[in-house]
Amino acid sequence: MPNPHTAEHQNQYQPANAQTRVEVTRADLPLHCPQPGTALWASHPRVFIPIEDAKDGRMICPYCGTEYVLKA
Repeated sequence: MPNPHTAEHQNQYQPANAQTRVEVTRADLPLHCPQPGTALWASHPRVFIPIEDAKDGRMICPYCGTEYVLKA
């Protein structure tokens, strides 16, 4: 059985809400992270993400690194 505490196996053990890319629409604005439904143990302070100001429609949460993509 592989040892889950070694670097080579870390990607196999992701928490349930470890999604790193989230697509949002204008209906989801104002955008904030963490999103509703995020487990309390995996949360961080709420931060508003001004994705509507991003030239390419993408922004990354400064706390958790989740990439948000604004769909047209």
